[in-house]
Amino acid sequence: MIRKSNFKPAWWLPGAHLQTIWPVFFRRRPQLPLRIERVELPDHDFLDIAWLKASPESPLILVLHGLEGGIQSHYATGLLNSLWQAGFNSVFMHFRGCSSEPNRLARGYHSGETGDLSTLVEHVEQRSNNAVSAIIGFSLGGNVLLKWLGEMQEKPTLKKAVAVSVPFRLDQCAERLNQGVSRLYRNYLLRKMRSSYKRKFALIQSPLDVDVSCLKSFRDFDDKVTAPLHGFKGVDHYYSESSSRQYLQRIRTKTLLLHALDDPFMLPQTIPSAAELSPAVTLEISAHGGHVGFVAGRSPWRARYWVDERVLAYFSDLH
Repeated sequence: MIRKSNFKPAWWLPGAHLQTIWPVFFRRRPQLPLRIERVELPDHDFLDIAWLKASPESPLILVLHGLEGGIQSHYATGLLNSLWQAGFNSVFMHFRGCSSEPNRLARGYHSGETGDLSTLVEHVEQRSNNAVSAIIGFSLGGNVLLKWLGEMQEKPTLKKAVAVSVPFRLDQCAERLNQGVSRLYRNYLLRKMRSSYKRKFALIQSPLDVDVSCLKSFRDFDDKVTAPLHGFKGVDHYYSESSSRQYLQRIRTKTLLLHALDDPFMLPQTIPSAAELSPAVTLEISAHGGHVGFVAGRSPWRARYWVDERVLAYFSDLH
């Protein structure tokens, strides 16, 4: 099902780019009583997670970040705080290499890596003796979540899922980020990706013969780095296998997708049609909101973050 969102952007943040950029620089990151845990993985690598507990009886929510994101991403600490104030327990999952130090192996994370999510859900449920009631994914994390839901099809204890600003077609998103002002986001993210690569492979030997400083587009980086590091035949194989749009029809968990028509990371045709959605999936589309923006409110000092409000309303029946 596709329906119109009730999001109304702040009048002082007109346009997709201001909606996208403003919270990155100006949203407050609250100090939270997080407990960090290092999770050892079956292949002898690790990833780090952050626990935020309200009460032992509260529902447990898992949160996934976007490309090169982490616990300090503007949407991360803000949403964790909102969940905590509403009485939910939550766990924030860092993908491999996205926490305080590089992961041990040459491989890392990517848009279609769902094995680590499966491992983490099982670990969290065993450690907490509590089922994961819902999962929220932002951007790349939303793509991972939707692919995982489609592959798994159904997990009875998982009640709901939310995916925000998802790159449903990775090839189209790479194309969009080569256009106009969106190249600023491309350049910013590629700088972070090249820096992460160099930081890791200053500690271990890289299996690749590549100078990442020469990679100036997502297609180039994914073809020369992401694909070979993770067993794909090339960039097109990686994009076709990892894009979540093809998995939406298989999802059986009740899932909410939040998306803006003016998302500067997407082409208009990136958005799936109603026929591509399973009966369990609802796509809410707003005219504005940018990429993981959705900032409302009467003034900058009274900004409201609509995604948090929508998530809490959607999860109101989990208590």
